Parts: sequence; C-alpha cells; structure tokens
Amino acid sequence: MAKENHIVKRAGHSEPYDERKLYASIYSACQAVRETQATSELIADRVCKEMNDWLGKKHEVTSHDIRMHAAVHLQAYNDDAAWILKHHRNIS
Repeated sequence: MAKENHIVKRAGHSEPYDERKLYASIYSACQAVRETQATSELIADRVCKEMNDWLGKKHEVTSHDIRMHAAVHLQAYNDDAAWILKHHRNIS
C-alpha cells in the first residue's frame, strides 16, 4: 500500500513515502494555529489515513502533490492549518 509509494522531491530525487513526515507536517501546521495537542494528533491521524487512501496504488507522486492533496483534506478540519501546510514547505 502506501509503503510502496515513491515521492519525487523538488531536487528531482525519489525517496520512499514516509507517513511520519506527513504526520509531522500536519501536526505542526495544527500547532501553529493553536490547536490543542490532542486535536492536532487526531487531525494529523485522520488526514494521514485519508492520504493513504488517496495514494492507493499510485507508485510515484511528487512532494508537491502530497502537500496540495493533504491541504485539501486538512481544510475539512482547519482552514488556517490547511493554508499553512499548502504555503509553507518547512513547518516541522
């Protein structure tokens, strides 16, 4: 499933998908807009699960695609955190 995905980074190299990196970025975006720790964890967990579904059987996606799609899912929980995730590459 998601462990088989490869992410094409900005510099052009590819690396295996790491859900922990996405989780950390979502969690940090939530913390930046002052969500509680528990709420940030819950949102990050839900968005990661939604992203794993989206990744499905895709073999390769760009880091930009991951960030944009995660921001769409995050927007359902917190608009401000979604904006931060979408527009700031280095959050965590």
